[in-house]
Amino acid sequence: MSPTPGPGPRLARSLAAPAPGWTVEADAIVVGSGIAGLTAALELRTQVPRVLLVTKGRLLSGSTVWAQGGIAAALHPTDSPQAHLADTLAAGGGLSDPEAVQVLVTEGPARVRELVARGAVFDKAADGDIALTREGGHRADRIAHAGGDATGAEISRALVAQIEAVRHDPGIEVVENALVLDVLTAAPDSTGRRRACGVTLHVRGTGSRGGVGAVLAPAVVLATGGIGQVFRSSTNPAGATGDGIAAALRAGAVLGDLEFVQFHPTVLWLGSGAKGQLPLISEAVRGEGALLLDVDGHRFMPAVHEMAELAPRDVVAHAIVRQMAATGADNVLLDARHLGREFLRTRFPTINRRLLEADIDWSEEPVPVAPAQHYHSGGVVTDLDGRSSVDGLYAVGEVACTGVHGANRLASNSLLEGIVFASRAARDIAARFDAGELKPGEPAERPGGSALVAAAARSRIQKVTSAGSGVIRSARSLADVDERLGAVRADAHLAAEVVAEPQAAEWETTNVHMVARALTRAAWLREETRGGHYRTDFPKPADAWKRRVQVWLDDDGVLQAR
Repeated sequence: MSPTPGPGPRLARSLAAPAPGWTVEADAIVVGSGIAGLTAALELRTQVPRVLLVTKGRLLSGSTVWAQGGIAAALHPTDSPQAHLADTLAAGGGLSDPEAVQVLVTEGPARVRELVARGAVFDKAADGDIALTREGGHRADRIAHAGGDATGAEISRALVAQIEAVRHDPGIEVVENALVLDVLTAAPDSTGRRRACGVTLHVRGTGSRGGVGAVLAPAVVLATGGIGQVFRSSTNPAGATGDGIAAALRAGAVLGDLEFVQFHPTVLWLGSGAKGQLPLISEAVRGEGALLLDVDGHRFMPAVHEMAELAPRDVVAHAIVRQMAATGADNVLLDARHLGREFLRTRFPTINRRLLEADIDWSEEPVPVAPAQHYHSGGVVTDLDGRSSVDGLYAVGEVACTGVHGANRLASNSLLEGIVFASRAARDIAARFDAGELKPGEPAERPGGSALVAAAARSRIQKVTSAGSGVIRSARSLADVDERLGAVRADAHLAAEVVAEPQAAEWETTNVHMVARALTRAAWLREETRGGHYRTDFPKPADAWKRRVQVWLDDDGVLQAR
């Protein structure tokens, strides 16, 4: 095992799956039902003849539902987009794209007001305007919230209601309980580039649309959310298995910033054996004045950063990990007792309920917390209109790498990014459709082989990735992850001794494995500490790495990087 990166691993260019048993056509396919996917579908419905919205579960099962804190935008008269831009760039660790951030902060206020027009009800201040609060990294009150700590749920409710109102419109079709397997691509053009021409998907159900089928369309919008299930514990729902990133990688798209994984500092600690989706204690709690203490009752953040508990998330998460190591504890404490029972109950009803379910009264005792995977700043590299490096393939929301977040996402910028860039992608698709630039294509087989990883291997993949590619990394830990992931059988469909069949659990596990391998490779290459990427062997940022690490698969399936 060498701590020096060697040649990239060889990965498959498709999932092992049955041939499509049915085919339908559309003008645009949107994959995902979070804020980005729902927005893209609603916008496209009025701009192209036929849109197909595909979601892995029910319409209300996207990650947006779980967003607690709020959505950031310069809505107050004393705030400004430029101030929001400055805070975003500061949190991004020098890697945010200023042009992308400028788009986010200038178009953001109008998109939030459009959410209100679509029926989203935000909490109000005494004067009747939207109530605004503050979170880590923000130097102004610009976080709009709903239901106290149920912002994502309210936004999802409003957007799903809009979809339901037009569900029987002939211009849109909603397919629930459908897992997208691969992005279909046409044969290479004269320059050697392939373009997207649809997707294959597996619909859980019966009838003509059951099983594996193909949807052909000249525009595919990936809005599949995050990669939380790559790790042993996460705030993400069970469906966050990196499907969009993996499918884009297999289709030949360039990925960027994969190494920048945001570990939320304050996730409810439920014991060393806890895994799966864990309850999040929103950053807004610290925004309201809660303090971080170690297990000896010592408040440690003022000595770490001038903004103390409201420092950017990567700073807080790393400080917590160091404090845990110094005290030999598995957690630190979030102390909100001074805020009072009534305030905590009314301002944070969802969190209050979940804590009581865990037999914790946070008005009487500090809450045990520790960092857990929360958000992925990297993804499919796109331009300002959501276009990936594969023509016709778009990515919006957490699955995309727009350049907004850089090395670390500023709190509550994710919902804003989803709605801003989904709107831009929809407008771009509509304009290209009208100009005749987006035309149907004929799917062609890609070289590079297919893969299937047994579902039984998922817990091992998660454990290995969390241990070596988690909050704290080093060349040796990453090399160990790479070696162990390389030993996982990715040819389960061909191995008689492995119990696995092409089905949802295996396809999701294959995606988890592929994303873990690509992420580990990117983290191995970046020899510095910056934002959500912490290397013990390179503990400081380096100017030479003030750039994006990009990875992609060549025609032979070898993972390339630059």
